[in-house]
Amino acid sequence: MKSVFVFAVLCLFSISLLTAQEGYKFNITKDIKATEVKDQYRSSTCWSFSGISFLESELMRLGKDEIDLSEMYVVRRAYTQRADQYVRFQGKINFAAGAEFWDVFNVINQNGLMPDAAYPGLCYGETKHIHAEMDAVLKGIVDAIVKNPNKKISPVWKTAFEGALDAYLGKVPENFTVDGKQYNPQTYFQSLGLNLNDYVMITSFTHHPYYSKFVIESPDNWSFGQVYNVQLDEMIDIMKNALDKGFTVGWAADVSEDGFSWKNGIAIVPEKEFDELSDLERAKWQNLDANEKDALVYHFNKPGKEKIVTPDLRQAAFDNYETTDDHGMHITGMAKDQNGTLYFKVKNSWGTAGSKYDGYLFASEAYVRYKTLSIMVHKDAIPRQIAKKLGL
Repeated sequence: MKSVFVFAVLCLFSISLLTAQEGYKFNITKDIKATEVKDQYRSSTCWSFSGISFLESELMRLGKDEIDLSEMYVVRRAYTQRADQYVRFQGKINFAAGAEFWDVFNVINQNGLMPDAAYPGLCYGETKHIHAEMDAVLKGIVDAIVKNPNKKISPVWKTAFEGALDAYLGKVPENFTVDGKQYNPQTYFQSLGLNLNDYVMITSFTHHPYYSKFVIESPDNWSFGQVYNVQLDEMIDIMKNALDKGFTVGWAADVSEDGFSWKNGIAIVPEKEFDELSDLERAKWQNLDANEKDALVYHFNKPGKEKIVTPDLRQAAFDNYETTDDHGMHITGMAKDQNGTLYFKVKNSWGTAGSKYDGYLFASEAYVRYKTLSIMVHKDAIPRQIAKKLGL
């Protein structure tokens, strides 16, 4: 009996050790050039970091050198636009730091662009972006204007608002020098050779007709940007086709799921969640440690089965506020794990500290199908048959 017990213990230990060692093994099948990972730190500016990263990769795709563009210039100009809109709507619209990919493009089309060296946006004694105080101050200004205490809005409120932005992010230089040549924001943007009309936003939901455009219902969509609606399989096909052709993808997604683990560098949708466990499984659950629970449900220790995500499942999560517009990221490649499951390689903007994959993570196809709000792609990245349906 004793020898049998020892043998059983050794077997369990070996299985446990094998599981711990197995982990995720990714074979990168497509890897597109991207600039170095940056850190938005304690600011709600993922939309600018991911949108700028997307454009930096586009410039490299077009044969340009690696360029470090200014995220904070875009944030600054967007804040000016939304302050004007907030006052015009008498405060009956969202005013916060979050925004969408198309806001990056709208800002650039109207105000140009500049390198990060010309406008780093750090004028408040910090070396990293910490925006809570600035966000609160800016909101306080526009709320005061909306209250209209003078019974007539003064002509200088915008000057006061711009003064606050100057204090925190710095005054915008009229001119700056790059490689010995002088530019302003518009001439610099023109020098890059980007045509922002070549890019479109895509999503997939059933509450609007397919192959039409609609204003996506997100609180961060303050500028009422429109997206093209395609079928779910088509949205995934667009992403795969884009990456296969050397185009990267802007990704707006929900990251509040338990299956999204920055620590593990994984985003998955397990086949079973805690609420779906049987009574027997629930009883076993109570006696498991954290690693064992991960292995059972979230599979952070090794690949496991994931949900089959249908359009109805995806739509229900959006309608019930289970899928929200949390975070903008940048998809730069694809990979497969040791079981052959497809993952998208995602560049994040949370720096590299504490990151298993140097600032990147791997999101399973199931997770992307389930939790994508919208994607940004070049028109040429869309398969011809789908582009035709969209009139592109």
